[in-house]
Amino acid sequence: MTYSETLEYLYSYLPMYHRIGDAAYKKDLTNTIALCDHLGDPQSKFPTIHVGGTNGKGSCSHLIAAAFQEAGYKTGLYTSPHYKDFRERIKINGNFISRAFVCQFTENNRGVFEKIRPSFFEMTVAMAFSYFAEQKVDIAVVEVGLGGRLDSTNVIIPELSVITNISYDHMQMLGNTLPKIAFEKAGIIKKNIPVVIGEMHPESAPVFTNKAGEMDAPILFADQHYAISGRENDSLIVSKNGSAYGSYFCDGGLSRANYQEKNLLTAVAAIDEMEKLGWKVNSGHLSTALHYFSESVKFMGRWQKIGEKPLIIADSGHNEAGVRTALEQLHTLKFDQLHIVTGFVNDKDVDKVLSLFPENAKYYFSKANIPRGMDAALLKEMAAKRGLKGRKYSSVRNALNAAKRSATENDMILILGSIFVVAEVL
Repeated sequence: MTYSETLEYLYSYLPMYHRIGDAAYKKDLTNTIALCDHLGDPQSKFPTIHVGGTNGKGSCSHLIAAAFQEAGYKTGLYTSPHYKDFRERIKINGNFISRAFVCQFTENNRGVFEKIRPSFFEMTVAMAFSYFAEQKVDIAVVEVGLGGRLDSTNVIIPELSVITNISYDHMQMLGNTLPKIAFEKAGIIKKNIPVVIGEMHPESAPVFTNKAGEMDAPILFADQHYAISGRENDSLIVSKNGSAYGSYFCDGGLSRANYQEKNLLTAVAAIDEMEKLGWKVNSGHLSTALHYFSESVKFMGRWQKIGEKPLIIADSGHNEAGVRTALEQLHTLKFDQLHIVTGFVNDKDVDKVLSLFPENAKYYFSKANIPRGMDAALLKEMAAKRGLKGRKYSSVRNALNAAKRSATENDMILILGSIFVVAEVL
């Protein structure tokens, strides 16, 4: 099969969460374990760092990977979902997995796919582990897909576990309280393996502390030791335990989004912990790597500038916490009129998210081109009840084009919502 034929087979044959939602979510590790066993347990053939959390886990994964690349390590990076190209999910030193490997892996394992019937995500995890093992990476940073305890990535025994933060998302699967969600995220904490928690929250901290105690896992809350103490030009100044620690310039969306400060601190803490474990990497490597961060690890979709005059920003903040932090960023910018292109998937608490949006913006409602995409007419109707006025469009691209026609060069266009909405304009 060609690469496009291979993807069509994988998309159509394997249950795919981002297309069909809950029906593709497997609530145990049976399929992943069976796949890995069939492949010779590739996940045990290289060291890993496991990164989970509600928001920021993708950014943290990229930051940590960038530091290890800069330190000279052959670094694998597994993240999900992808924006434009399936191969974004599996990278080594910023380079996408080869099309040839995707095709060959699929062809070689079609029989076991048809026997085990894994989900698309379970298959992708197994593919990533196989690729990293074959390519003999020095280390791989592995982002949790959904939750943690029952996530397909949770078959690894990492050098370090990282949990960025806890907020409300995927409640239908993870629970409707922060302690319940934290319990699922804490499932990646392993026996005697240190864990870094990005943010201390009164409802989730006891869950993490108790789990770490049960597992004899050293635990560190990053925000209790590290802080942003100031800015110098385009650099963030980090302090550790009250003393100056380092200066971090961030290119791309990382420097423009204040919410990335928390992710930077979590990544710095994680790198410090890895240095303690004997890895020849330090926060200085991260500081250097950040000068060409977006290019080195192919980072995209988070407060990404895609146009000027008017300023056009794309951000895939798709849940309550993600949208709130993105909208807070608007207070740091100057513009005449705000135009918001938005869309969501239909299994989010969209009404709660819409309550955060400003009433004085012009809205362009759209549906992402996936089965789970919320109908634009329904979204427009829900938004109207919140005092948000605008028009619906048949596609995200049409919505953005309409915003461009309406905006002046001193206005701002924000594309905010589902990752699948953002993906259509990148």
